[in-house]
Amino acid sequence: MRGSPFRSDPALTRQLIERLGRVHARQRLGLEQDYEARVFGQGRNFFHLENWYSVHGLIRLLLRASLLHGRGRRNARRIRVRHNRVAIPHLPPACAGLRLLHISDLHLDMAEDMPAVLSETVRELDYDLCVLTGDFRARTHGPCEAALHGLERLRTHLASPVYAILGNHDSIRMVPGIEALDIHLLLNESVRFARGDDGIYLVGVDDPHYYRADNLEKAVGGVPEEAVSILLAHSPELYRQASCLGFDLMLCGHTHGGQICLPGGRPILCNARAPRALCRGAWRYNGMQGYTSAGSGACIVDVRLNCPPEVTLHTLMPAQVGSSALEG
Repeated sequence: MRGSPFRSDPALTRQLIERLGRVHARQRLGLEQDYEARVFGQGRNFFHLENWYSVHGLIRLLLRASLLHGRGRRNARRIRVRHNRVAIPHLPPACAGLRLLHISDLHLDMAEDMPAVLSETVRELDYDLCVLTGDFRARTHGPCEAALHGLERLRTHLASPVYAILGNHDSIRMVPGIEALDIHLLLNESVRFARGDDGIYLVGVDDPHYYRADNLEKAVGGVPEEAVSILLAHSPELYRQASCLGFDLMLCGHTHGGQICLPGGRPILCNARAPRALCRGAWRYNGMQGYTSAGSGACIVDVRLNCPPEVTLHTLMPAQVGSSALEG
């Protein structure tokens, strides 16, 4: 095999190989170099608007001309707390009422005030564990320091434990910085969250949308077949594979719920190769439950129209007690 494409930073390359294994680390590093900022032809979608940076200013200009820019920016800072009750038939008794705080698509360096707005939203919430389903950075390439600094500010307001995965905006180079904040990244890996003598399994995969670096076979390797399992994936595009593997719940984001929607919340663009019914809120597919977060942040422009940003509190309940998709 040829040498690493990132020889300019051999210390980081060695660190990532030690953490992820040679194949995963070199694959992701190489893909980042090859795919960086491409608008066409990579990942599951042919077209990637978020990488077309020359059009971002045009979108802002159109919003200003329509007198929607100011309102959209205010909307993007009004983060709602949504509640979703999930009924699981074989949920261990000790896990009944377990609460997961789900935050997705943070884009913490999109605007200077975004970390503070999100921190203010979550700091008083009550939950048992927190999961972050990717996209900490606003751009898909370039420096990561501002996003990591924003994540550090947010982390002081999050109760432990915190588990996370990477999104299509995140570089694998961010792994050491994220994990230094006491955030457990799941990169095609699983972990058991114990509650008393019982527990559930969290399974997390690397970005399945742009880099397609997900490896479900590796990720579920240590998960008992009878265990309650929750998949963390940045995009809902893995819904078929996840349902076939018998996951009880899939938590994802990526779509922003459309971010800029028509009246009534109808998205103009979801940016995911999945049915629209799976691109926002609670859903089911072949017996598997799922939830696609509309995200707490904003991409391309820090504006939201007819699609409020959100964080979600998921409560796990026995099947005879719970009901699905109760919003607050």
